[in-house]
Amino acid sequence: MSDDALLNRLQRGAFAYITEYANAQNGLIADTSRSGSPCSIAVVGFALSCYPVAVERGWMSRTVAVAQTLKTLHFFWNSPQSERPDATGFKGFYYHFLDMKNGRRVWQCELSLVDTTLLVAGMLTAACYFDGDGAEAEIRALSDALYRRVDWQWAQNGRETVSQGWKPECGFLHYGWEGYNEATIVYILGIGSPTHPLSITSFAGWTSTYQWENLLGQDVLYSGPLFTHLFSHAWIDYRGIRDQFMRETRSDYFENSKNAIAVHREYGARNPRGYEGYGRNLWGITAGDGPGNREMRESSRDRRFFGYMSRGVPYGPDDGTIAPWAMLATLPFGSEAALRGTRHLLQAYPQVCANDRFSSGFNPTLAARGDGWLSEGWYGLDQGLLVMMIENYRSGQIWKITRECAVIRAGLKGAGFEGGWLSQCH
Repeated sequence: MSDDALLNRLQRGAFAYITEYANAQNGLIADTSRSGSPCSIAVVGFALSCYPVAVERGWMSRTVAVAQTLKTLHFFWNSPQSERPDATGFKGFYYHFLDMKNGRRVWQCELSLVDTTLLVAGMLTAACYFDGDGAEAEIRALSDALYRRVDWQWAQNGRETVSQGWKPECGFLHYGWEGYNEATIVYILGIGSPTHPLSITSFAGWTSTYQWENLLGQDVLYSGPLFTHLFSHAWIDYRGIRDQFMRETRSDYFENSKNAIAVHREYGARNPRGYEGYGRNLWGITAGDGPGNREMRESSRDRRFFGYMSRGVPYGPDDGTIAPWAMLATLPFGSEAALRGTRHLLQAYPQVCANDRFSSGFNPTLAARGDGWLSEGWYGLDQGLLVMMIENYRSGQIWKITRECAVIRAGLKGAGFEGGWLSQCH
């Protein structure tokens, strides 16, 4: 099978998750395919960004995509915003997980800054893509109103940087963002706000916590889980644009992700903990599902395994669990390694990709003992990210859309980014 045929198959399979696990009445998308799963607002943000891909690829008519996008935006605009513990959101932000039917908060989860940001990024992407009259004009108006409603200043809680979240039961969470991670897009959208912007110094305050290290032969801005080097890039084209930190290191965030991927591949090749399957063509340690808390002795080593958690390299945690989707999601940063690894994975462990859709995680070490573990069903975040990253590799569509987004450009410039395509924008 040619590379293009393989990518089309896997990209369409990933997109099918969005239509299969959506509530057609309100636009909410389930966090996972498991029975009773609530909606993840971040998955909705990915979905809103994937509808334009589906239109261009011929998987969904523009009319259907417009209708589904509007249903989603109407739900979030009309859903209750208050301090009540059963609301949908507060201060323009939304709770991480919502009931699929009534859209109210579940699991006493947090009002999530990063997940709201990914949701809003999807809204802005839709607003830039749907440029027609009538219903498409309504998409633009609602997206703008929803973005303007987010009170980013409140989320600073009187501090230089932002909190990770808030709960009506206890207020702001007692931890913020420290060290590089997926939060870059939080600061960019927050600084770009025309109504309640983050302070310009907030981004510099966050970057002051960065760790620049030499890891396994690579100079890299450290963050262990692979997804942290991918999420923000699904929307923003960081090629050739630099903030103050990257100007000083003579790099950029796109090149940094390439170096981080090289660290992951080298870690797989060295396999310091001796897990099954790891290699230069089988890697991808990140946040995701796991085999659950258990301990065992294997190959003269004491092993400990975990459930859902954020795994990373080279410092761990690492329990031998690999995210099957992760290699393919790195396509824009190096297609040869991504495709070689994905083909090897599909040949060696075909069970990780049922219905042309990758599972969240699998653990070859447990499989080697005849006690194989494979994550049940699918996770929406994995599928949405794959659709977008495959498309950015194939056509650059999402990056082309967001480069034309005035608030993203304003946020980047406000955070001190310069050069590249950004210098050509007015």
